[in-house]
Amino acid sequence: MWVCWLLGVAVFVYCWQRISEATTWFFVWDAPRIANDIWTRATPPRWDYIAQLGRPVWDTLNIATLGTMIALCIAVPVAFMAARNTTPSRLFVRPIALLIIVSTRSINSLIWALLLIAIIGPGVFAGIIAIAIRSVGFCAKLLYEAIEEIDESQVEAITATGASRWQVMTYGIVPQILPAFAGIAVFRWDINIRESTVLGLVGAGGIGLQLQASLNVLAWPQVSLILLVILAAVVLGEWVSAKVRGAII
Repeated sequence: MWVCWLLGVAVFVYCWQRISEATTWFFVWDAPRIANDIWTRATPPRWDYIAQLGRPVWDTLNIATLGTMIALCIAVPVAFMAARNTTPSRLFVRPIALLIIVSTRSINSLIWALLLIAIIGPGVFAGIIAIAIRSVGFCAKLLYEAIEEIDESQVEAITATGASRWQVMTYGIVPQILPAFAGIAVFRWDINIRESTVLGLVGAGGIGLQLQASLNVLAWPQVSLILLVILAAVVLGEWVSAKVRGAII
């Protein structure tokens, strides 16, 4: 145990030295003054600018909502192919489904947005597809775990009646995973509202585009107002998500 503590301290000291060598400490010590200067410039917010934020906020909500819907349409079949008790083939189909889940979850939505902007150009559509791709792995992983945890006795009872594979899935599996599916959908939509607010920083539309434009011209009163609007949108999304999850559960 003492050797582990010694190795941990040694690694910490080494990493701290490397960070210190790459850090300009003058700017770190001067950060409070800079932060206070920016705060002074950003207050009070430019309230008359809020009239120009209606469309960007609407675009942000559309990016989150449409991206979540597209992701769910893709995630459902992927989840059924990944679950051990519903996959058509554990040897061929399941590894492909798991690869889709891992690959879509391993890359951040901002990276997906950058790639898609290079392919299809900037705009809201690139943001929607980026959110959708990022959400597929998240939704499919949670859903296929829920499928694997179903009560098999219900499936066996329906199978014993001579039901087909699709009837077993429709009446034995789907009713058991519907609450989990609804919860996953609402939870991911809540996350996507947060992620879609910053996609505009790379040109994928939404209110982040207005934030980037204001930062570029150092319009700090506009920046503070945009941050307040983003906070309000996230809080609203959290409230709606909590209400929907409470109604489902």
